[in-house]
Amino acid sequence: MTDRLYLYDTTLRDGQQTQGVQFSTDDKLRITAMLDDLGVDHIEGGWPGANPTDSAFFETVPQTRATMTAFGMTKRAGRSAANDDVLAAVLNAGTKSVCIVGKTNAKQVREALGITLEENLENIRASIAHIVAQGREALFDAEHFFDGYAIDPGYARRCIATALDAGARWAVLCDTNGGTLPTRIGDVVRDLIAPTDGAEGLPGDRLGIHTHNDIGMAEAGALAAVDAGVRQVQGTLNGLGERCGNANLTSLIPTLLLKEPYASRYATGVTAEGLKRLTRMSRALDDILNRVPRPSAPYVGASAFAHKAGLHASAIAKNPGSYEHVDPSTVGNARIVPMSNQAGQSNLRARLTAMGLKVEKGDPALGRILETIKAREAEGYSYDTAQASFEMLARRELKLLPAFFEVKRYRVTVERRKNKYNRMITLSEAVVVVKIGDEKKLSVSESLDETGSDRGPVNALSKALAKDLGPYQDAIDDMRLVDFKVRITQGGTEAVTRVIIDSEDGNGRRWSTVGVSPNIVDASFEALLDAVQWKLIRDAGATATA
Repeated sequence: MTDRLYLYDTTLRDGQQTQGVQFSTDDKLRITAMLDDLGVDHIEGGWPGANPTDSAFFETVPQTRATMTAFGMTKRAGRSAANDDVLAAVLNAGTKSVCIVGKTNAKQVREALGITLEENLENIRASIAHIVAQGREALFDAEHFFDGYAIDPGYARRCIATALDAGARWAVLCDTNGGTLPTRIGDVVRDLIAPTDGAEGLPGDRLGIHTHNDIGMAEAGALAAVDAGVRQVQGTLNGLGERCGNANLTSLIPTLLLKEPYASRYATGVTAEGLKRLTRMSRALDDILNRVPRPSAPYVGASAFAHKAGLHASAIAKNPGSYEHVDPSTVGNARIVPMSNQAGQSNLRARLTAMGLKVEKGDPALGRILETIKAREAEGYSYDTAQASFEMLARRELKLLPAFFEVKRYRVTVERRKNKYNRMITLSEAVVVVKIGDEKKLSVSESLDETGSDRGPVNALSKALAKDLGPYQDAIDDMRLVDFKVRITQGGTEAVTRVIIDSEDGNGRRWSTVGVSPNIVDASFEALLDAVQWKLIRDAGATATA
């Protein structure tokens, strides 16, 4: 017998409190579609009337399987719930569910709100009752609950009981400043649910948990609350949120579905198939925010299932579970065996096999590949993260790199001049000449984007290289550069530049390539070439002109 555990996502509202994050209405619609596809139960869309973006979102949001929720605050003292314009704006969004925040900390009620404790209870009661009378599901967001419970547990408990008695489906216990230890969260929840003074305890199946990550324990705090009896868990994708963020649903959801005792004890709305889309969804959110995905992110990070040491790779080949706590494919991720000068033949063969290149143990090519890697890393290359460039290196040694095209020459010029508005601008122009079969093609591109902003010489090179590859053009049309990292290695007069380029395509594939040269443009072009060739092997390999 499993209990139902409900998942409430607040990426669009609480996640937008993240420093530097500002969703557009289109962004919110894209994220809504992903969340609905994943299988969460509630999607909190924002605060109607608080800003134009949130108001526009609620006017355009489509029907969702998940319960769409609008967020607001309890009515203000001195007026009725029916005549409170802030509460009315939230209700006017027309969502099936409404979540309102209220104070549960007696000290804050007196000092921040400047009202009596009884007036605050009446604000909570009247607001919830008004929402329920409109035929909506009501949630009470108990702000600063755990701090309030430490100051006056009786009053904090009365706030929760008042909301539930007024008809709230959920009363959500918030660790608003993120400083409560998981053990304390568990103890407080158990106190709430346990009978007290002859009265019944509060119902756990109507309590939720909302934790922040200011001490790095938001997920642990949420799990402690679940262990103690709450049945709704709130959080955000990728842990977005103000200060240090919220409980990360990208970590919590797979833990609840894959780890015992949760996997056998609870059911959620997320299916096994939905879970397989988690990695892509996490990276898609970072793409919307123009952020680089965190490689070490649990479950979904690029390094979450990366095994560098030769001993580990050898053990994994015999027993995949020995160094992996779950099968990477269950969350849509993949095992990676990075290549470096610490690598042995076990690592190498494992990585080649993952690329679909089967090489027999003892093949002399293995030794050549390892020696090449070690020599190139001594020159400044790094293949730990540049997996696509490693594949190109291995294919060259194995004579398995198709001859798609040959670069005959390239040139980049940088000009600083005044534009038609008499403003100084920098403009880069790139010329690339490639040979495909017996035909030479010359392409020219500038670094200006559609807004007239300069994107630099690497951007111009990338556009020129991908402008006309003849029979391979369709394979690279959906390819784009998403990150560009530069590092100076070795130092002194012999310093060289290492460039790492991350690319992505329309299928959600993401790959990294590396280039090294004393000249940053030359290093960049080397990484660009590997990126294009890797993409062509995946999508146009059968048509190569080798």
